[in-house]
Amino acid sequence: MNLPNKLTILRVILIPFFVVFMLFDITGAADKWIALVIFCVASLTDMLDGKIARKYNLVTNFGKFMDPLADKLLVCTALICLTSMNRLNVIVVLVIIAREFIISGFRLVASDNGIVIAASYWGKFKTVSQMALIIVLIMDLGGVWNVAGTVLTWVALILTVVSLIDYIAKNKQVLTQGGM
Repeated sequence: MNLPNKLTILRVILIPFFVVFMLFDITGAADKWIALVIFCVASLTDMLDGKIARKYNLVTNFGKFMDPLADKLLVCTALICLTSMNRLNVIVVLVIIAREFIISGFRLVASDNGIVIAASYWGKFKTVSQMALIIVLIMDLGGVWNVAGTVLTWVALILTVVSLIDYIAKNKQVLTQGGM
């Protein structure tokens, strides 16, 4: 197993630890900071595994499948935790998760038809905005950070919808070729 795939697996392994520190009182006030570090480390593995895989030609079918899945698991888990802590509106989380399911299904149909749907810049912007939102909401510092959290919530929500529309518009042939 190559390094990018090991980083992807590490990201998945970190998720339960993240949840424990987000939702349970283990160390008191330090829990949110431990959860934040775990989330940041996991997020960095998302960036690193792709860069390493492309740079050293280590792209594998496992990586193509697991990397986006690990990313979705990490982000969706964090959003659900934040919702259960009343730091994020459930409607926002449902829109984000629905987008992920729609794109995953879209990619599956495309793959069955020999079409590879590459990540777009809108999708990358969406991911960065969601991760920034999660970081700010985990920190829960109050004051101006509450305003930043609100702004990031709207930015992430808008980019989520825009990236969905972008994927569908650029790949509408999947809908006609996929027997949908």
